[in-house]
Amino acid sequence: MCRANGVPEPAGTGGPAGTDAAFTALLEDSAEDLYESAPCGYLSTLMDGTIAKINATLLDWLGLEREAVVGRKRFTDLLTVGGKLYHETHFAPLLRMQGELRGIALDLRREGGGRLPVLVSAVVKYGTEGEPLLIRVTVFDASDRRAYETELLHRRKEAERAHAEAVEARRQAEADRARLADALAVLQRSLVPDSLPAVPGLETAVHYHTAAPDQLGGDFYDLFPVAGDRWAFFLGDVCGKGPEAASLTSLTRYTLRAAAHHDPDPAAALATLNAVLHERYTADGDPRYCTCVFGIVEPGGDHGPTVVRLASGGHPPALVLRSDGGAEFLPTPGGLLVGVLPQAPIGTARTVLSAGDTLVLYTDGLTEARTGPGRDDLYGEDALRAFCAGLAPAAPDEVITALTGLLAGFGDGLNDDTALLALGVPADSCLIRPATGLPS
Repeated sequence: MCRANGVPEPAGTGGPAGTDAAFTALLEDSAEDLYESAPCGYLSTLMDGTIAKINATLLDWLGLEREAVVGRKRFTDLLTVGGKLYHETHFAPLLRMQGELRGIALDLRREGGGRLPVLVSAVVKYGTEGEPLLIRVTVFDASDRRAYETELLHRRKEAERAHAEAVEARRQAEADRARLADALAVLQRSLVPDSLPAVPGLETAVHYHTAAPDQLGGDFYDLFPVAGDRWAFFLGDVCGKGPEAASLTSLTRYTLRAAAHHDPDPAAALATLNAVLHERYTADGDPRYCTCVFGIVEPGGDHGPTVVRLASGGHPPALVLRSDGGAEFLPTPGGLLVGVLPQAPIGTARTVLSAGDTLVLYTDGLTEARTGPGRDDLYGEDALRAFCAGLAPAAPDEVITALTGLLAGFGDGLNDDTALLALGVPADSCLIRPATGLPS
């Protein structure tokens, strides 16, 4: 026979009365047995804390005998030293004031050592006249909860320690990066001039942009006097980044300086550099190369025109801004990367700068700046010429200032080092301004 909900009725029942009797038989035999065998500890104390009654569950947890506890111990005798202190300062006063407490965490002492974490609830029983008679206490084993809380606390401390270590590591890394950036900045300044010299009859300006502050750049430039009233200048870009590029840059600069003093012909200077790089690197199976434009300028002053002779090894063409408002490239066709072949082809060119004309040299970080998401979305030489044509006529410092703003506008699209060098004849040759726009 089944109930309406499909649950079988206990066997031998004959209706609701039989069912109640069957379920009653499944309960504890007596209230006393339920008290003694409850899944939690029970005890009752007099108002002074003397234990008047305690169940078997709590006695078993503590390893105590009933005869040694009832009437002989107080509730505080079951507590640890810390628990006793808390009982006297908080538990007992609050219980007297409120008449009940719930879920108080305490530690009980086990016979033979050890402690039992528990949660204690207590209520005061009052008489008919409102006088307090006794205290009833329930005790729940909190060992698993305490272990869980301890594990949580341990994990939290580990997480806090790991966070503190991560913060310290990040701080140290930032400090290391700052020191590295400072060291690289010092080394970078050693690879390019701290300042440009004043050139009689010319104005000059320069700008250097480093794409990665934690890496040495590979672009270089220089301006220095040679025989007579002539001045040599060069600008270029070595392959690679980092220490290897720095070593190549240093070798390139000093080789060109020495070559210019030995023979100020631009093509001869680049030929010497090609021979040195090829012998130093390519012959040893570790080819290194650079692009470079080298020039000699003879300021005319009041006695004639300013003549510029250029030689290029695979470098982008120089750009001339004319005083009449035009802008034109100065082609140097046929030039090849310097250092690749034993005898590298070198392109040459010659131009005359009149009052108000400005010659601009740049590295490919400018023309290869990305202006869109595609691989071919590069700024390019045509855009550069159009931009500079909009500036002409312009003095070197004005050109470099405008180009610096252009570089800043590329944002993340400017992902390569960029060097800019401008030489110009003042529109008023009596006003020769010093070099501007030094490396930043």
